[in-house]
Amino acid sequence: MRTRAASLSALILLLLVGVVPVWAQKSIPFHTRSDANGAFAGSVPIVPVGRTVAIVNGAVLTDRDLLREMYAIFPYARQHNGSFPKAMEPDIRRGALKMIEFEELVYQNALRRKMTVSPARLNKAEISFRQQFPNSEMYQTYLKSECHSSRRVLRAKIRRALLIEDLLKIEITDKAPVSVAQARTWYEKHPQEFRVPESYAVQTISAMAPAKATPEQLKEVRQRAENYLARARAAKNYDQFGLLAQSISEDDYRVMMGDHGVVAAAKLPAQILDAVRKMQPGQVSGVVQVDRVFTIVRLNKHVPAHLRTFAEVKAGLRQQLERQNEERLRVQLNRRLRKGAKIIEEP
Repeated sequence: MRTRAASLSALILLLLVGVVPVWAQKSIPFHTRSDANGAFAGSVPIVPVGRTVAIVNGAVLTDRDLLREMYAIFPYARQHNGSFPKAMEPDIRRGALKMIEFEELVYQNALRRKMTVSPARLNKAEISFRQQFPNSEMYQTYLKSECHSSRRVLRAKIRRALLIEDLLKIEITDKAPVSVAQARTWYEKHPQEFRVPESYAVQTISAMAPAKATPEQLKEVRQRAENYLARARAAKNYDQFGLLAQSISEDDYRVMMGDHGVVAAAKLPAQILDAVRKMQPGQVSGVVQVDRVFTIVRLNKHVPAHLRTFAEVKAGLRQQLERQNEERLRVQLNRRLRKGAKIIEEP
């Protein structure tokens, strides 16, 4: 499950706007493809009807709450009219159900502690929430579909979201920070995590023979690569080599200007590794054959094996350890709240 360490506006958005019609939402970039096997094939859009999915200490959670959390887990479903990948949907649903139960337990615990939200803060949060809608019409649509056109109901929802946020801050966010000294201790105890293997940053231009190529075909492809070589060596920098790779290279890296990024020496083909070890950054190799591929390599950078210093990793390490702390604290809180709670899940 996710740890709720979100900002005020982000948390309110997650807790309140899960099931607004798709057209009323800001578009979400779709950076993943429905895979070639048809991940969404046969999936059916989920339409909430207010059906009970769980009862937590007498509080009813509905399929609207569930769908809101399913969207939070897998937002790309909005791009498919509310459908989830068929193979993933059961796991997404189970995760979402456990999360809304957790939220309700947190809310109930905040009430037992007599935690409150000041009128000024509630007003500010309501204004912030309204500003997330591009126009008044969409806001009224939300108010009608989710709050029975009642501002009082909306404010109750916002108050609930703020109480959840406050209790999570007390029990998780405020307890998660990692000091520099703690991070350094972890760094010193786990040096293997910070060892950088010898690596090379390279670009390539390749000519590729078909599978099971004949000797004649291999000879022809090698000649094609040799013809590329003069132009590759004439490229004076990363950009020129990359633009040439885009126009003539036959491997998949052509769409990234031939750039393979930084590759560990152990992961480079032996023929390529032998070539780059004899080169200086900025140099271009001859034609190197790896099976049926004839490749020209530009070396951009050589990274010797080394241990990253604490100064280099300090910021990222503290963030990583704090995320681990947040997850551990969330699991512990969830376990404590569930102990003795009466939770009935509907099929």
